[in-house]
Amino acid sequence: MQTHQAKRVEITIERVMQSRLTDALHKAGVTGYSILPVLGGSGRSGEWSRSGQVSPASGMVQVICIIRPERLDALLKAAFAVVERHIGVVCVTDCEVLRAERF
Repeated sequence: MQTHQAKRVEITIERVMQSRLTDALHKAGVTGYSILPVLGGSGRSGEWSRSGQVSPASGMVQVICIIRPERLDALLKAAFAVVERHIGVVCVTDCEVLRAERF
């Protein structure tokens, strides 16, 4: 089966910034993504967990996009405009997809 080159972009950001990020992605022409809850982790500020939080709004989410390589710069520019002033991590990896027409 033939595969096609793509980019997987994972953006971990505060839940309260989720709609601002997805709006920016839409304006950049990115309409395909998945949003997952982040249960906990560890970073510069130490360990954290969603357990015991009063509101799910104070948690983190991960927005995952798989796109064609030539669309990466527009996505990163849009994402960075949202992430640069807030807690967040952007990760880009190479991947391969089976149905290139969907990306």
